[in-house]
Amino acid sequence: MIRRLVLLTLLTAVWLGAAVPDSRADDATRRRIWLPVLMYHYVSTPPEDADRYRLDLSVTPDQFAEQLAWLRANDYTTVTLDELYAALTEGEPLPERPVILTFDDGYADAYERAFPLLQEYGMVGTFFVVTEWLDAERPGYLTWAQAREMAEAGMSIQSHSRSHLDLTQGCNFDCLVFQLLGSVESIEAQIGERPRFFCYPSGRYDDAVLELLPEVGIVAAVTTQPGTLHVSDRPLELPRVRIRGTTDIDTFAWMVSSWRE
Repeated sequence: MIRRLVLLTLLTAVWLGAAVPDSRADDATRRRIWLPVLMYHYVSTPPEDADRYRLDLSVTPDQFAEQLAWLRANDYTTVTLDELYAALTEGEPLPERPVILTFDDGYADAYERAFPLLQEYGMVGTFFVVTEWLDAERPGYLTWAQAREMAEAGMSIQSHSRSHLDLTQGCNFDCLVFQLLGSVESIEAQIGERPRFFCYPSGRYDDAVLELLPEVGIVAAVTTQPGTLHVSDRPLELPRVRIRGTTDIDTFAWMVSSWRE
């Protein structure tokens, strides 16, 4: 433990040049908030040869537009993870009907399809990016220029690790620092704002990951665990609502408005 803390302190001093923000809650009040955090992946029409995973993870632009229209017609307000965290830890008020839209992996259609529709409907989204994929300008994924444009328009760019490894398998402490701190540093350098939120690659995490995240300045993280109930003493394990290609508008409406778990 001492070796790890010393190593992390040295890395932080060298790589950051400044103290990592304190991630502790401002008070000891235990709060419970029901708020749907929607989980999207692709916002595009799957290709004809798409496998079942691509089909499951794909919401077409028409579906997405229909969902945004439903949210607006039913007086929902998109908020950010910053706002949810402040509500959990400080009791800051939220709109009457808040919802959070998150997008995993940083696919190109986040910029080409999701971003324009969010702007059209006056809504905001949180986009979790894998920084090495942007560094390499990997085909089918966002570029840093696109991510900067989205951030400048009010979207949130947050960390999905450096290279989307399973952080629970064969990733020792040095590997975790590289994956977590390295991603945070890349986003801060490219976007100009230090990310405070994390999305676990493939939804996998363990105690080692949970221990290190606050040390690199991550205050909360989203999982793939289903649900809408968030508690202030577990900000690193926020559940989400998975939106699938098969999610019709009636199911979507129920999950947003009535799911209490």
